[in-house]
Amino acid sequence: MEAVLAKYENQINAFSDFLEDLPEVDEPVWILGACYDLKTKKSELLSDVRSRLWFTYRKKFSPIGCCVSVVLQEGRGPSSDAGWGCMLRCGQMILAQALVCRHLGRDWRWDPEKRQPKEYHRILHCFLDKKDSCYSIHQMAQMGVGEGKSVGEWYGPNTVAQVLKKLALFDDWNTLAVYVSMDNTVVIEDIKKQCNSRAGESRSRAGPCGRGEEPASGQSCSEAEGRTLQSQRPLDWRPLLLVIPLRMGINSINPVYIQAFKECFKMPQSCGVLGGKPNLAYYFIGFIDDELIYLDPHTTQQAVDTESGSAVDDQSYHCQRTPHRMKITSLDPSVALGFFCKSEEDFDSWCDLGFQQELLKKRNLRMFELVEKHPSHWPPFVPPTKPEVQTTGAEFIESPDKLFESEEEFEILNV
Repeated sequence: MEAVLAKYENQINAFSDFLEDLPEVDEPVWILGACYDLKTKKSELLSDVRSRLWFTYRKKFSPIGCCVSVVLQEGRGPSSDAGWGCMLRCGQMILAQALVCRHLGRDWRWDPEKRQPKEYHRILHCFLDKKDSCYSIHQMAQMGVGEGKSVGEWYGPNTVAQVLKKLALFDDWNTLAVYVSMDNTVVIEDIKKQCNSRAGESRSRAGPCGRGEEPASGQSCSEAEGRTLQSQRPLDWRPLLLVIPLRMGINSINPVYIQAFKECFKMPQSCGVLGGKPNLAYYFIGFIDDELIYLDPHTTQQAVDTESGSAVDDQSYHCQRTPHRMKITSLDPSVALGFFCKSEEDFDSWCDLGFQQELLKKRNLRMFELVEKHPSHWPPFVPPTKPEVQTTGAEFIESPDKLFESEEEFEILNV
C-alpha cells in the first residue's frame, strides 16, 4: 500500500515539474513579508523560497506507535506517512519558519556550498523522523491521538495547530509560545499573558528555592528569588507563533476575503498559511497576482538516518525547483494563518498593521476579530503548561539540547 501511495504522489510531483516558470508580470511577488520584482529580483526570490525548510512525505523511518485499545504501542504503526501526513508536514514547515526567524532571522539564506550556523542544524534535528525528535512525525502523530485522531488519519489545519501548541510546551530550548485563536477571535490580553508566563521555564531551571538562583551565603530564598526575577525581566516575552484557524466560505473561498487574505503575506510577521484542497495540504508562503505560491509536501523521500549530534544531509530539506502556484479561487476555505512575533513590540506592530491594512477595516468583511480584553462569556484563560505525559511509543524529550551531549558535538556540524 505504501509503495502504491508513494508512486501516485511522485507522479503528481513529476507532472508539476513541467509547469511553466514564474510568469513575467508587472505585479510584485510577496513571500512571507518580503516583496520582489520578478524582472530584477528573480534570483533573490528563488533563493528566499529555497531557504525555507521543506518537509515532505518520508518512508522507511522507525514505525510510529499505533493506538490499540487507547494504548500507544511502539513498532506496530506505519513506517511512512505517504497519503496521510501532508498536513502534519505543513505544520512542521510553518513551525520551522518560526524557529528560523527566532534564531537566524528572516533574512537568513541557505547556501548548500557554505557552512550553516549551529542553530540551523539544531532546528533541523527537531524535525527528523525519529521518535526522540521533539517535532518529528512520530511526536505529532501521537500527540494527535489526544485530539481525537488515530495514527495514520488525515488532519485539518486547526487540529495540527493544536498539536503544535501542545508539543511546544516540551521544547525548553526554543521557549516558543504557540497561541491558537478560538472562534475567529484573537485576544490581545490572553496572548500577552501567555507570552509573559515563565512557569514552564522556571520549572526547568529550578534550584533549591524553586528558582534558577541559589541563595548566596546569608541570603534567604525570597531574596534569591527576587534576584532571579529581576534578572529575568528583560527576557519576559516569549517569542510567539500566532495561529488563526479560519473558514472563509462554505465550499470555496468567498471572494470578499481574497484581498485581505493576500494582505497577510505582506505583513513582516507573516509565517505562512496552512491549507490546500480537500485531502491535499499545502504550505502557502506568498502570492503573485491572483495565484498563491506554496511548498508541496507530496513527494515521498527516504527518511534521513543520522545519529544525535551528527551532521544532517540537508539537501532534501530544501525545495530547489521553481515554486508551485495555484489560483486563489481554488483554495479550500478552511485555512490557518500563521504569524511570528519575536518581541512584544513586534506583536504590537502586528496588531496595528491589522487595522491599517485590509484585514480588520470593514466589520462585515473581517477575516477575524482582534479584541483587547478576554470576552466575559468565555471560560477564564489559563496559559498552557507542560502536562505530565507518559507514553509507550515515542518518548518526549525535555529539550532539543538533549540531542547533543556537549558543545563539541556542534562543531562537527560545522565541518
